[in-house]
Amino acid sequence: MYSRKPRLRWPNRSPPTNEQEMSKLKQELTEAGFRGEGAVAGYLALRSICALLFLFAGSGVSVLCYGFTQAAAFRAFFIAALGFYLPTLGLKYLVKRRKTQIFLGLPDALDLLVVCVEAGLGLDQAMRRVAEEMNKCYPVIAYEFGVCNLQLQMGRPRHEVLTDLGTRTGVDDLRSLASILIQADRFGSSIANALRVQSDSMRVRRQQIAEEKAAKTAVKLIFPLVLFIFPGIFVVLVGPAGIQMAREMFPAMSGN
Repeated sequence: MYSRKPRLRWPNRSPPTNEQEMSKLKQELTEAGFRGEGAVAGYLALRSICALLFLFAGSGVSVLCYGFTQAAAFRAFFIAALGFYLPTLGLKYLVKRRKTQIFLGLPDALDLLVVCVEAGLGLDQAMRRVAEEMNKCYPVIAYEFGVCNLQLQMGRPRHEVLTDLGTRTGVDDLRSLASILIQADRFGSSIANALRVQSDSMRVRRQQIAEEKAAKTAVKLIFPLVLFIFPGIFVVLVGPAGIQMAREMFPAMSGN
């Protein structure tokens, strides 16, 4: 079975209150690309600001429409809650989009890595070359490989850098790639063969996902066909005949 792309889920109902929830929030921000020291504080401040703005806007609209009633207060509270959860939905969307970009571009990056390794470059130099070449077409992967190159230049062990690559992105394919590269480096096997096998398996999964979406297209087209296209076709085909019948039959019926 192939791995499906991530889906949006309903956000948490409360801000982080313990270390575990704070760690989970940091991981989500990291997967979305926000890795600064003030990312968590900025995100929580954004949620509070959105809640206050929606509260003031909802209160004004509710008072104008319903007056100072309990229904107006309830609607204002509901709008404020919507504003409070809106940044969380945006964060989920950014995480999903970033993972999708990595998933779609990783096979091409692995092919380029294979070419660089077979040309005689080491893994570190190959990752640097891939980061330079893919900066325009797949900037997310280029950024991640650039971070790996920077960590390697700072003296971190390669296995720690590769493990961190899979952890901070949250993509299962990168985690499996890191495990394969660590094992190949540890046991002295060919890195090019490991990269080629991983690239082929990812292309097969990407093809399977495309085939699944193509199979679902016929079912998804039923609703727009029935709601929007068939009524127009019915009017175009049956309309002239109905008008002609009305012109011929109604005078005859009224004459009788």
